[in-house]
Amino acid sequence: MLAWRMSRQLLEPRGTATAREVARALCGVQVQVASSAELAVAVRQRRPRPGEVERALWTDRSLVKTWAMRGTLHLLPADIAGSYVATLSRLRPWEAKAWERYHGISPAEVDRVCEAIAAVLGSEPRTREELSTEIAEHMRSKKIAQKLGSGWSELLKPAAFQGLLCQGPPRDRNVTFVNPHAWISGWRLPDPDDAGADLVRWYLRAHGPATVQHFADWWARQRPSVVRPWFERLNDELVTVEIEGLRAFLSSRDLPAIRRRKPTDAVRLLPNFDQYVLASGRNDEAILPPKRKAKVSRQAGWISKVVILGGRIAGVWEFGNDDGAIEVELFEPVPAPALRREARHLGGFLGHDVAVRSRSARN
Repeated sequence: MLAWRMSRQLLEPRGTATAREVARALCGVQVQVASSAELAVAVRQRRPRPGEVERALWTDRSLVKTWAMRGTLHLLPADIAGSYVATLSRLRPWEAKAWERYHGISPAEVDRVCEAIAAVLGSEPRTREELSTEIAEHMRSKKIAQKLGSGWSELLKPAAFQGLLCQGPPRDRNVTFVNPHAWISGWRLPDPDDAGADLVRWYLRAHGPATVQHFADWWARQRPSVVRPWFERLNDELVTVEIEGLRAFLSSRDLPAIRRRKPTDAVRLLPNFDQYVLASGRNDEAILPPKRKAKVSRQAGWISKVVILGGRIAGVWEFGNDDGAIEVELFEPVPAPALRREARHLGGFLGHDVAVRSRSARN
């Protein structure tokens, strides 16, 4: 199962996939750290292409950068990004009393902000300051202007979830925003339930076998009951399998391929926030032993760079201080030649030699 999952996520074997094809295969690439997203693409390419993600975003517009799963920034394929957004359009966390008390903004004010964004934002990129000024003028609200201008994103995420806003090309290190209806050719939001069924289908192709809880956690940290109807729409396509006592769902057409797949001893160095870890690895004991979870899923939602051995998380790694080396902390033995090969692959993308320093995991 782990070897098959690595193949579905383009980790073994590596191929010639483009940045958009990687984002499609993984169900998005998390991108609040731009360098990690670029590495997530590069580690899956036989010959990484520096600068490809930027070109796909701002020149080709084959990728979209927007808030999606769990309210975090993702790279999504432009032609199906609307489906991801549509699944989130019915989530309205700003209507909860706790949200309103914490942020000091009423649901009605949030809806007015979304209406203002739809009215003022087009294909011309706006910085946060420019957008907040225009919205404040449109709404005649200094409070909203202050909230938007402070770098606070919670007033922008509702617009992103309704398909009214995504990120545009940076300007002088400032983030900009555009309306995807004007920025992306053919942008549309399908029916949320149809989109939800599609998302389950795509997720299981990349990250299955998986439980409803796995999917709900990855999608939006929701209760399983919220997404179970999407699984039920696919009853004719899914089978239930048991892996080491865990009952999980899988596309029926993928079962023969898993049965034929042979285990792998491939080693990979994955960046922070990689989908291989985010989609199920933190909660899947077959991938990550519970006693090592704190090393991978750290405080404030930080996900470590990880060493993958045969589909399991076998360690964590970081860049060294100034010498171009990487420092690897291993949970189990990993062949040194394989680590050096991965470091060379990493160096080919970064443009400099990368040495490896390894140590056993500290308790």
